[in-house]
Amino acid sequence: MTSTTPNEFGRLLRELRADAGLSQERLAHGAGVSVRALADLERGRTTGPQRRTVEALAAALGLTADLARSLEAAAAPGRRRVRPPADPAETGILSLPRDTYDFTARAAPLAAIAALAEVAEPAHPPLVVVTGSPGLGKTAFAVHAAHRLSPGFPDGQFCLDLRGMDPEPTTPGDALARLLRVLGVAARSLPRDPDDRAGLFRSLVADRRLLLVLDNAVDEEQVRPLLPGSGASLTIVTSRAALTGLEAAHRAELPLLRREEAVALLTRIVGAERVAREAQAARDLAELCGRLPLALRIAGQRLAARPGESLAKLVTRLGREARRLDTLQTGDLGVRAAFELSYQQLEPSDRLLLRRSALSAGDISPETAALLADIPARDAELRLERLADRGLLQADGAAERYRFHDLLRLFAAERVAAEDDPAVRSAALDRTARWMLARATGAGLHFDAEHHDRPTGDPDPATAPAGRDEARAWLEAEREQWLAALRHGRTEGWHRLVVDTAEAMHWFSDLTQHWEQWVEVFRCSAEAARALGSPREEATHLNYLAWSYSICAHDPHAALDTARVALATARACGDPLQTGWALGYGSGALRRIGRTEEAITWLREAAECHRPNTSADGRLALLSCLNTLGETLREYGDPEQALDIHLRSLAICREGIPGPATILGMYRAAALRHLGNDYSALGRWREAEASLREALAVFEAADMPSWSGPAQLELGRVLRRLGQEEEARTALTSALRTFTEHHHPRRAEAAAELRAAGVPAIGIRAAELPAADGGPHS
Repeated sequence: MTSTTPNEFGRLLRELRADAGLSQERLAHGAGVSVRALADLERGRTTGPQRRTVEALAAALGLTADLARSLEAAAAPGRRRVRPPADPAETGILSLPRDTYDFTARAAPLAAIAALAEVAEPAHPPLVVVTGSPGLGKTAFAVHAAHRLSPGFPDGQFCLDLRGMDPEPTTPGDALARLLRVLGVAARSLPRDPDDRAGLFRSLVADRRLLLVLDNAVDEEQVRPLLPGSGASLTIVTSRAALTGLEAAHRAELPLLRREEAVALLTRIVGAERVAREAQAARDLAELCGRLPLALRIAGQRLAARPGESLAKLVTRLGREARRLDTLQTGDLGVRAAFELSYQQLEPSDRLLLRRSALSAGDISPETAALLADIPARDAELRLERLADRGLLQADGAAERYRFHDLLRLFAAERVAAEDDPAVRSAALDRTARWMLARATGAGLHFDAEHHDRPTGDPDPATAPAGRDEARAWLEAEREQWLAALRHGRTEGWHRLVVDTAEAMHWFSDLTQHWEQWVEVFRCSAEAARALGSPREEATHLNYLAWSYSICAHDPHAALDTARVALATARACGDPLQTGWALGYGSGALRRIGRTEEAITWLREAAECHRPNTSADGRLALLSCLNTLGETLREYGDPEQALDIHLRSLAICREGIPGPATILGMYRAAALRHLGNDYSALGRWREAEASLREALAVFEAADMPSWSGPAQLELGRVLRRLGQEEEARTALTSALRTFTEHHHPRRAEAAAELRAAGVPAIGIRAAELPAADGGPHS
């Protein structure tokens, strides 16, 4: 069955596939190649696949050793490339390609290369390596730089395509032959040995000033023999690989264009008048193209060819994610094709990791990638690094995390849909979601009032967060992942797991009140509790949801509606603790929509629910209720009664409550903050200052911006009354910064105070809303 001609490989492969009873799709999936590549092999369009590809096909076909050798023997003739002697006229092919008239941006790396060329020393000829993701315009950049620098290189400027994306890249020996011929070496005088060719090349360029662009390099081994050893020549290498093994190289890693640069590129292609007419559509188009030069050029040239088409129409088309890559295709330019070239260059294991990573939510950590690909975490770390080196993922500069470019994520999602069986994808998502929810539960329990000492149940105790700092860091870094896992759990009906995860994190939510995502978390858990048929848990999680609507989303109407449902549910199941919490959260919503008398009535009823409950939960609930009641009475014009109530709260804190001192300390700090505001309302400024300083110190030590921001604002006001203007301005500036960073509704209030103190606060337009509730929720 073996063959000695390249065209026979396809015939043999078709016969072996038919004997195995496999479709092209099944064989492609098993071997880790694309269906298109397999079809090209069988039809003879592609001959001589690499040895590792033949081995993967043989393994997927389940061939015996003899048949595998026959398949390899059939592939071998197609790998042999017999190149005819070069014609002297061919040397003109190495001339620089034409520069693009609409080249945009890249001023900093261009200036860096120019500076490098000026200070070059003969002993160290300068080398620039230009790297970056597919579509970033590496070749265009290198050619543009070469044209700009050409006057400084009078002995010639040449560009050689090393065909790094081809199945058979240019060999160093062939590349040297072309370079030597352009330097005047006759074909008959070319050394046969590649090392001899490299030596001759180095000797010829040592006393010349050349500019050499080596475009589309595959690896360091291909490039090294082509580099001058001495002299003043400049070499610019472009590659999709990082080529980190090249020594003494200046690296120019091209970033995405900024939005204004992306719009400028569109303007140069489409025309200034047309872009000015649809300025917002041009900005939207830049973002939908991911500010990727290739995508922008395709969009621009598409519009240039259709002068009557509006930019808004193209924006609408690109807004459909499922068709975006189809739309970003014009003539022989295509974003998908550019990505496909890099994808097919990867090892099968790296292709699998790349496409599975598209199933993640947000940034990708090694543990997430490992779960999705079902491989050890150490393997995932190495493969992610390789993918980043190939420009297919973007590495975080500070943490071991990676992210996709938006268009590359769409491409990878296409590949996972085409190459992975639905059952395999489902299993990957299930495995990842269960692991994420288990770790999120363990991390959240570090902040729980009862279980914070020894959280259990982590899926990998060896790497589990140790202590609150590590737990918080993990929950913040993986927020998108565990939230996606919670959504997945809700969809899949993992009701108990969803409820337990949300319950474990509800204390942590007090530290991160600026996260609007808590609305979704507790909506999921309330629905899951209802599905479990557990009214007490349903009332509890409805109360958490009411809290999140009020404090995190600043939506008092939704908070009131939710609190009413929680109240009815709690009363129906006879739970006084949750009844009191529902009344408390409902009162906060009533106060925010201006129904203060009703809010006070609800709070007094809530206090009566909690007063007989001497458990730790009951005492903490009573403290929260009293703090809020006092605050509401003060705002209603009765600071004396508010002061009495907040002093009562402080006395309860001093008496002590069973449970961790940290939680009680937070309630004590909340009471002190309210006391400070009571004293302030009564004009007792020094007492106000002391209480607010003590509360602020606790909030800042606990890293609770939603609590420290208001305390900074209130302290700043008091300090102004005391004539301590400089310190007041510092406190108010800190408050405004905190409110702005966390989108707090009181930022307009802080800005107004700063203006009154003689400090301008620019860009603040949000309306002031009332303060937050009186204590952490439970």
